Amino acid sequence: MHFKLIISFFFFSLSLFNSSVSAQNMHGIAMHGQPKYEQNFIHLDYVNPDAPKGGTIKFGSYGSFDNLNRVAFKGSKAAGLGYINDTLMRRVWDEAFTLYGLIAEYVDMPEDRSSITFYLNSNAKFHDGSPITREDVLFSLETFQTKGTPNQKKTYGKVASTEMIGNNGIKMNFINNEDKELPLIIAGFLPIIPKKFYENLDVTKTFLNIPLGSGPYTIESVDPGRQIKYKRVENYWAKNLPVNKGHYNFDYIIYDYYKDSSVLMEGFKVGEYDYRREYNVKRWFTEYNFEAIDKGKVILKEMNNDRPVGMNALVMNSRKEIFNNRRVRLALSYAYDHEWINRVLHENAYVRTDSYFDNSPLASSGLPSKEELKLLNPWKDQIPTEVFSKSFKPPVTNGSGNPRKNLRYAKKILEEEGWFVENGKLMKNGKEFKFEFLIISPSDEKIALAFQKNLEILGIKMDVRTVDSSQYQARLLNYDFDMIKRYWGVSLSPGNEQQFYWGSDVGKKDGSRNYAGVNSPAVDALIDELISAKTREELTTAIHALDRVLLWGHYVIPLYHSNTDRIAYWNFLEYPNEIPLYGIVIDSWWINQSKQSKIRN
Repeated sequence: MHFKLIISFFFFSLSLFNSSVSAQNMHGIAMHGQPKYEQNFIHLDYVNPDAPKGGTIKFGSYGSFDNLNRVAFKGSKAAGLGYINDTLMRRVWDEAFTLYGLIAEYVDMPEDRSSITFYLNSNAKFHDGSPITREDVLFSLETFQTKGTPNQKKTYGKVASTEMIGNNGIKMNFINNEDKELPLIIAGFLPIIPKKFYENLDVTKTFLNIPLGSGPYTIESVDPGRQIKYKRVENYWAKNLPVNKGHYNFDYIIYDYYKDSSVLMEGFKVGEYDYRREYNVKRWFTEYNFEAIDKGKVILKEMNNDRPVGMNALVMNSRKEIFNNRRVRLALSYAYDHEWINRVLHENAYVRTDSYFDNSPLASSGLPSKEELKLLNPWKDQIPTEVFSKSFKPPVTNGSGNPRKNLRYAKKILEEEGWFVENGKLMKNGKEFKFEFLIISPSDEKIALAFQKNLEILGIKMDVRTVDSSQYQARLLNYDFDMIKRYWGVSLSPGNEQQFYWGSDVGKKDGSRNYAGVNSPAVDALIDELISAKTREELTTAIHALDRVLLWGHYVIPLYHSNTDRIAYWNFLEYPNEIPLYGIVIDSWWINQSKQSKIRN
């Protein structure tokens, strides 16, 4: 069955600030326009409000974990930690970027978004029954301002001051009102942690103690690196809020960890876990033919989507001398043979990615518009000339596995940049062109080896090194790598996270996702433009311009994507009739326990 996600209606012009709407007692806030659901809504459209509660769902996770601390960005956090702590407001998945009251029952926000006041729900409680107070909110804000990731410090640092309003209000005043997304980031992404639990801890360090939370689940047990088990909180304070109805239907959620991807797959086949999202198309076509499928015990579904797919790419760390030249990075992209890899390794199932916002109207195409040029022209001397004169497309081969034409062009570029082959090695000023491709998943090894073969023809030595998840995360933290394969996800409403992905400041500090080491005033300025956009058109224009500058910077070698979600699940799992804009919401699923007992017996 295919579910077409219709999103076009989000891309017509909407005014960000509607003066006819009061800024008082707002039950929800939208990034652009007004919330879909009115103040007295009963439940979200994409849930079953009468979904039965009960049962246990198991997930399989690859790798390991050594951290239950939501604040520390060191170590590997356990899957599912988001279930523990509620936020001030809750994001929904059938709108581009809209939030509704949770810990904050309602908010006040002026039209210029220079501040936001959260009025706490008097019923909001931590799992020990103690109330969530304004002191907890303030402590959470200050903790992530000073001890969080570089991006959290930068984002939450824009709160200049706070005030206590009345009996239950806390007002946050911003340094300026240019960041139109900031109120939503604070409302929907700041975990509210209990002051009494964290205030005497070094929150920058990892820990495995079970933390006190306020969300729909609490941790019941932990087997470090192997399993974490969550238990639904029976008296969860927010279970009957309209935004939560129909969610959190499983009594228990278990994540079992596997250190081998093949064993992870085999575990699903025999029912060791219940739900699997398949990202490897080759595996989808070749390994999902086992007995449980034939007997109808496991269901396979493909669901089309129209959401931005983000960027899946080979990342060159431009902090390294060998990759700090844009044209050298371009030369390497000519050695990547997408057409052969897609045909031989992936059954021609993927589409080549040619935008950081592909599969959506946010992707740039053609030449810059007049509105884009207004943003780009001030940086004309600092960004590639191709931004203004060409439409970006990654190199294409004939798919034969012998991309001679592309390799000749790569050789030409390298020679123009001073690299020449000497005794079979590519050299410049006595230095050999060699680097390491760091991988974590054995499934990436075939791509690496195919790429390695073409680089060898150019005289480039690329070593492929596979490490475990802990070592991999540690090396990502301080950018201790030459090349990696990474994915950056995006939403229909990109904003502050783009600073974390590409911002110059965060890229100079450990722990960001600016893996490529982008250090560009033009990129920083364009990110500021999209964050301060007041209309959907302004946002889209800024994103198109940013997309072009990043693409022509050749920081990454774009790989591929699919516009289809592929899932496999055991046949006792059930879900609502409506699939929302962003796709599957597993928190709205439930277990048919009668089916489960028959299938498992």
